[in-house]
Amino acid sequence: MNRSAIDLRQSSLVRRLAVDYAFAYETLGQFYAGNPTSPEAWRAVVERTRAHPRDRAAIVDIVRAQQERRSAPPEARTAADRLRDASTVAIVTGQQAGLFGGPLYTLLKALTAIRLADDTTARGVPAVAVFWIDSEDHDWEEAASTTVLDADLHTHRIALERPAGAGDQPVARVRLDERIASATATLRDILPETEFTAPLLGDLERDYAPGTGMAEAFGRWVERWLGSRGLVVFDAADPAAKPLASPVFVRELETPGRTAALAADAGATLASLGYHAQVEAHPDGIALFHLNGGRHAIRREAGRFVAGATTMSQERLLDLAHASPERLSPNVLLRPVVQDTLFPTACYVSGPSELAYLGQLRGVYEHFGVPMPLVYPRLMATILDSAATRFLSRYDVRFETLQAQDEAWLNRLLEAQLPPQVEGALLAAGRAIGEHMLAVVGAVPAIDPTLEGAARSTLGKMEHELRALHTKVIHAAKKRDETLRRQFNRARAQAFPGGHLQEREIGFVYFLNRHGAALVDALARDLPLEPGHHWILTL
Repeated sequence: MNRSAIDLRQSSLVRRLAVDYAFAYETLGQFYAGNPTSPEAWRAVVERTRAHPRDRAAIVDIVRAQQERRSAPPEARTAADRLRDASTVAIVTGQQAGLFGGPLYTLLKALTAIRLADDTTARGVPAVAVFWIDSEDHDWEEAASTTVLDADLHTHRIALERPAGAGDQPVARVRLDERIASATATLRDILPETEFTAPLLGDLERDYAPGTGMAEAFGRWVERWLGSRGLVVFDAADPAAKPLASPVFVRELETPGRTAALAADAGATLASLGYHAQVEAHPDGIALFHLNGGRHAIRREAGRFVAGATTMSQERLLDLAHASPERLSPNVLLRPVVQDTLFPTACYVSGPSELAYLGQLRGVYEHFGVPMPLVYPRLMATILDSAATRFLSRYDVRFETLQAQDEAWLNRLLEAQLPPQVEGALLAAGRAIGEHMLAVVGAVPAIDPTLEGAARSTLGKMEHELRALHTKVIHAAKKRDETLRRQFNRARAQAFPGGHLQEREIGFVYFLNRHGAALVDALARDLPLEPGHHWILTL
């Protein structure tokens, strides 16, 4: 694998907050638990994490039961058992249960967590990588689709038709039906056939089989590729884990609105410093959902609590939190606190958007008495073929230039490829026309003042015709150099499919089809853990 790095300070790929977090942490330190590149911050967070009381045995038993149901690799089961030891910490990341594994960044997040866990262990602190499946999300449209490229690098979005309950119920409660076979067949038709295609699709059909839960299928797929590296996958919707989160639910209900207020205050402070608040916290909102035939946000109205069509008293909700916590679910503001109540999280691996909203939660962690982990930015990468990489290098193309979905940059490149005498002659003609016609414009009023307008009009027409000729020359160059056009379009289609950054748009199943297990090996082995960089990779 060949690689080159883009310094995010010199790009527009992420927002300012993510750049400053990597290169000027001190400007954001008040919002987070410590600089993830600081050994002192790591020592402190490990001490806090180990000291915080948790029922390690209970959460490990729950994880092991999930692993048993999914037939997880033995390395993943061994890793889960290591969490029983009070000295072991967790490096956590997570994502919703996306169709066929989700976008490339899902793989990058998981590999970052694995690498950090390995590095932490090598430094003398036993660490386990945990992947939290956010399976209580009910956004079916986002979870149930993936995008891949065909042999001509055209994008295709594969969407799974809605099974019963999809869109209303949490994704974890949705079971795949026979229509998953149609989605898999569509994927088979689109993917370019390689030596990896047949076994890849065979495995996919086994994991994403009719009757399997959507979250379970996703967990099986992630474990298939990363479980042997010690990744522990956890389905957050497991009812067995909810009693462990019950104290968090109770405190949220006993102090209604406090979480939202703390997050809103932090967001306002971020905005006052010129950053952005990722989550808009509503003062009447409770950071919980009610699971009752669907997933409904809870809000306060006139001293009562409303969730969908159901109105409840505070006492009724507290009863649920104590006796039936499986009927409650944390929202985006509370999910990290629940996660770090269940697991001994020393560090969370986040994407750029997550990094922003986690910056709103330091006060929330303090409110719940849970130690906030460090936050480590995930690996960022774009995978190109060798032809695209050669094109970028040969013509000194700035990567972000390819994001625009027009040919303005290509036109400039083609113009730069014109023979110097052609471009020089056109420029000279333009200067000569302008010089001589301006002299005419200045002279003719001595004969008849009304002729000045006619002279200027003639100058405009001549300049217009010269520009038209220049455009025709460019078009002729385009026809002459179709190879350059193909190279440009091919590089753009890979780097920014549909104008979007590849890692956010293309499912990692596409890259597994191209490169097989060697892709995972190369990413795990060769990508440096250096926040603040986006890597361009050639496999």
